[in-house]
Amino acid sequence: MFHLITGGSGSGKSAYAESEICRLREESQSTGLYYIATMFPNDSETLCKIKRHQDLRKGNAFHTLECYTGLQRLALEMRESFARESACVLLECMSNLAANELYMDGGAGELAEQEILRGIGELQKSCAHLVVVTNEVFSDGPVSAEMERYLEILGRINCEMADRADRVTEVVYGIPVCIKGIPKGHTEIHALRADN
Repeated sequence: MFHLITGGSGSGKSAYAESEICRLREESQSTGLYYIATMFPNDSETLCKIKRHQDLRKGNAFHTLECYTGLQRLALEMRESFARESACVLLECMSNLAANELYMDGGAGELAEQEILRGIGELQKSCAHLVVVTNEVFSDGPVSAEMERYLEILGRINCEMADRADRVTEVVYGIPVCIKGIPKGHTEIHALRADN
């Protein structure tokens, strides 16, 4: 199962994603619980964010894999382990991975979108459950041309992941709002659609 989780900064999407992947692990009795961390520790602010996320997942027995670029390479390296363990994998966060692939030395640059989507495809093949956290885009005001380019690429990645996903949830002020798919017995708020 592939579950895409989105939301604004501080929405509670990370906490929801972690509880969701732990729930899926318990239901499936998976022997592998993995956290793919994509935030590069380049300054004190990111180090504080990384520490906060590490504190959130304490006690959940995550195996952390750091992946700043090259998601497809990581997925291929871990393919046998993921398949053998019926792994439950949480990737946090797509917005960092996209920026890393675009701008870091050794990143995919102009091929960032293709590289990331191939990596997601490989994870889908080998994991029992995949949860990916991303940010909503285009909700802020005017941005620079370079930021517009980044947001367009992240937006296309998000759209493609949403199309592939079994479930899509937007977390709004800590409340999960189901956009696509919902398992029986769950009580999430469903987003109203204009075509309903």
